[in-house]
Amino acid sequence: MATPEIGSEQHKQLFCRTFIDTHEPYQVSDLDFPALDAESLARLKSLPIWDEAVNTERETALKVQRMCERETDPLVREAIALQGFEEARHAALLDRLTAQYGIPVQRRTDAVNGTDITWDFIRTEYGECFDAFFAFGLFAFARQSGFFPLGLVKLFDPIMQEEARHVQFFVNWIAFRRARLPLDLRLLLDCRRGLAVSLQVLSRIRTALDLGGTEQDNFTMNSHDAIGEFSLKTFLDMCLRENERRLGLYDPALLQPRFAPRIARSALRVLRG
Repeated sequence: MATPEIGSEQHKQLFCRTFIDTHEPYQVSDLDFPALDAESLARLKSLPIWDEAVNTERETALKVQRMCERETDPLVREAIALQGFEEARHAALLDRLTAQYGIPVQRRTDAVNGTDITWDFIRTEYGECFDAFFAFGLFAFARQSGFFPLGLVKLFDPIMQEEARHVQFFVNWIAFRRARLPLDLRLLLDCRRGLAVSLQVLSRIRTALDLGGTEQDNFTMNSHDAIGEFSLKTFLDMCLRENERRLGLYDPALLQPRFAPRIARSALRVLRG
């Protein structure tokens, strides 16, 4: 298929229909959560991510659902509604997982009630672009090393692929939206996009710092033997390969997230001298 003009009806049909047609129907209640031995359970509990993961998925679902209510184009609204459903399904899966394996979670009580719904959506989705890129690499290391038992790998691999679909849909949606704006509003959107990316970079740095200390020490002690040593270089290489593999399943005419891969490639050039 020829690459459609960004902002055209053909572009809209391609990125929306691709997203809708690749949806995998399943219910969280039907998923098989494997029994874990004591060592695997200890490693799972040692991951210093559960509070942030559970709260972020729930909040993301609400923000996407609010954006769906704002969207006026029927096809785009259908795709955003589907993403909202999938985000809520991710939240339900994490709720069931943490309950199943006795993982304590501290839930945030602040409601998602910002008045700028589009801004909330854009900022959240740029965060997903960062998170998905690095999560692909981490999941691949966990899969190859045996850190996650096979049953959990099978459970979470479709979730990783759904995240790939989400970020690809978003970068096409934002490009489609930008192309249809007049010049003054396009410049305003570009400023907001830059601010959203900057805020998400700062947020990820703060989260990494917050995960330090006792929880991180506990994770290191429980995971070292399973994962072994790996360098920043091998990790970034893995992220790039997994990002290409997962997004490569879809039509090459679609836009793909570029910012996180560019950061990774720049870092690798420095590391390689």
